Amino acid sequence: MPQPLLVANGLVTGYTDPVIGPLSFSIGPGEVVGLWGANGCGKSTLLRAIANKARIFEGGIEQRPGLTLAWQIQQPVRLDEMPLSGHDYLRYAQADREAAPARMNPWLDRRIDTLSGGQYQLLAVWAILGGWADLVLLDEPTNNLDPQGQQILAEILKTEQGTRAVLLVSHEHSFLEQACDQVIDIAE
Repeated sequence: MPQPLLVANGLVTGYTDPVIGPLSFSIGPGEVVGLWGANGCGKSTLLRAIANKARIFEGGIEQRPGLTLAWQIQQPVRLDEMPLSGHDYLRYAQADREAAPARMNPWLDRRIDTLSGGQYQLLAVWAILGGWADLVLLDEPTNNLDPQGQQILAEILKTEQGTRAVLLVSHEHSFLEQACDQVIDIAE
């Protein structure tokens, strides 16, 4: 079995006070792991701790040496006017590990400020997934997605994976069950 990319062991994390934990889990190459819980239970704080942006009170996080991370926040920045095409956006994000899924082709020649909220959300998620990071952190990637958009995202996560791993958070349990190899339930 390949070495895990990341191992959390008895992790308690937060900011001035603990917010979440203790949690123990591991993520291996090619896995899609979901974190489920109610709003405010600490899912995003856990991602911040993995990205070294939150305080660890107990336990720890071990990363495989040389691990590269990419992290998408809950609301990707979208300016009112963005004179970039989808192709430009992906090129700027260095999302060139592989071609974007064929479903996105109709959007790639359009200016991204003309895309719907869901189309932009999927493009922003692919800008992270199409990069070269070993572990991708996605914070509420289903924001702005209707059920069809959630289906597309689940298919992308299942079919475009390769050896890259994904840790994503959501309060949409049915989406996590569909898209993830493993779901970790976080109680408040």
